[in-house]
Amino acid sequence: MTGDDEVRWLEPDELAAWMSLAALLFKLPGVLDYQLQRDSGLTHFEYLVMAGLSESPDRSRRMSDLAGFSNGSLSRLSHVVKRLERRGFVVRRADAEDGRITVAELTEAGWEQVVAAAPGHVAAVRQFVIDALDAEQLGQLKAIGDQIHRQVDPGRPC
Repeated sequence: MTGDDEVRWLEPDELAAWMSLAALLFKLPGVLDYQLQRDSGLTHFEYLVMAGLSESPDRSRRMSDLAGFSNGSLSRLSHVVKRLERRGFVVRRADAEDGRITVAELTEAGWEQVVAAAPGHVAAVRQFVIDALDAEQLGQLKAIGDQIHRQVDPGRPC
C-alpha cells in the first residue's frame, strides 16, 4: 500500500461525479431487476441471457460468446443457464462443428417468455434512463460508458 503523499485524492468535482456514478451502479440494477422479477419472474441477468439468445441466428450462441454478450463470467452464466434449463427456457448442446464447445439454445417456451418480458423491460429502461436524458446526453452517456468500459475490460469491443 502507498503512503498518503502518493495518493491522488479525488478533487471535490471528481468525488461528486464518482459518488453519482456509484449510486447509479447500486440503484439502477435493483430497479431493473425488480421490474423483471415482478412482471416476468426473471432476474435481469436471466433476461439478458435470453435476449442474447433471442437476437442470435437460430436463437443459439456458444456459451463463451454468450458470457461476453451478457457481461458475465462463464461460471455465473453456467449457473444461470442451468436454472433456465430447469424452467424449460434454454437447452444446452455440443457445438456441431466442435463437440468440445457448448452451445446454449433458446427453446420455444424461452422465446415466448423473453417476448412477453421485453415490453415491460423496455418501458423500465425508457422510464429510468432514456427519457431522463436528451439526445445529446444519450450520445455522451454512450461515449462515457464506452470509455470506462475500455478501461475496465480492454479486450472487449464496445
